[in-house]
Amino acid sequence: MITLQRPGALSALPPLSLYVHLPWCLKKCPYCDFNSHELKSDATERAPLEARYLDALRADLEAALPQIWGRRVFTVFIGGGTPSLFSPDSIDRLLADIRARLPLEAACEITLEANPGTFERDRFKAFREAGVTRLSIGVQSFDDAKLKALGRVHDRAQALAAVEEAQRHFETFNLDLMYALPGQSPADLDADLSQALAFEPPHLSLYHLTMEPNTAFATRPPEGLPDEDTAFDMLDHLVERTAAAGLQRYEVSAYARTGHHCAHNLNYWQFGDYLGIGAGAHSKISFPDRIVRQVRWREPATYMDKAAQGLAVSNEQDVALSARGFEFMMNALRLKDGFELLRFTERTGLTLASIQQPLAEAEAKGLLQRDLARAWPTAKGFDFLSDLQAMFLKD
Repeated sequence: MITLQRPGALSALPPLSLYVHLPWCLKKCPYCDFNSHELKSDATERAPLEARYLDALRADLEAALPQIWGRRVFTVFIGGGTPSLFSPDSIDRLLADIRARLPLEAACEITLEANPGTFERDRFKAFREAGVTRLSIGVQSFDDAKLKALGRVHDRAQALAAVEEAQRHFETFNLDLMYALPGQSPADLDADLSQALAFEPPHLSLYHLTMEPNTAFATRPPEGLPDEDTAFDMLDHLVERTAAAGLQRYEVSAYARTGHHCAHNLNYWQFGDYLGIGAGAHSKISFPDRIVRQVRWREPATYMDKAAQGLAVSNEQDVALSARGFEFMMNALRLKDGFELLRFTERTGLTLASIQQPLAEAEAKGLLQRDLARAWPTAKGFDFLSDLQAMFLKD
């Protein structure tokens, strides 16, 4: 008997990750377009707010459980905002609440974002003891003048101390650095990179400073930004020096030593599933017959009120069949190794025939290569990634 599969049906569900958003920062950075809010209270006043927010996260997670029932979680990412503002006791409680409600894989990667401005000696050790397995530190620069231009609340000395503490307590960690900063010369960048590489980090994330909409820099751009050609030269230098130091570029902005790739972000880029809880968090959840995207209420106070009522989701919509190919490519083409052709079919429910034309066009333009099993961006495709991704956008 021949069984006909419904168009767009998924033959298997992808891996599932959990994202937890902690939305507060000491200060809103002028380049940041994330859902972050300045925390005006001092440390003694934060405890009740942290407790109320953790209650909301627990209620949010419990309300979401029927959508992911029986599925195991293999990565957890606690992002922000500045999650390291929360006390180690609060992070311990958060992870205990998660473990009590979700089946985590035994080797579950649990990442916490941390900023040097919230660094205190033994704080990172306490996060490790709470169950965090990977730290991601938002250094951005080791140059005091550049940090001031970026509106960061930490200085070089705090950045150095924070990385040293991370080295001491974590087998794997990430450093965030930015380039093409106001007034930054190639020599300045090289000094920043040299300092970062001196720590022999397992993972580096290197980001071009961009003027994102709805940020302070978008309306008042800083002076002295390097021109586009200089920024390209800076990126070439970063790629060359990181490779020489044993860090391989495996994604547009990510560089890692063998065995230290970020499993959570890889799941995003491979069009995996993720449940997002917390103010403004996004989710992508697959079912056999559809793929759903959700957004939580953005304002922390509104989110806490709504989550307590079991109404944390502010918006939900199905991913249209016609949009799945482009959404997959928006993620998968960020990876240096690209994607398995069979994974495209498995994750989208679409046939390979649906992307044959743009694949052929991208290959003809030298933006992409492929064989019988995989497709991947060329070096030119990496440089012109937006153009490559746009070729898969349906009219």
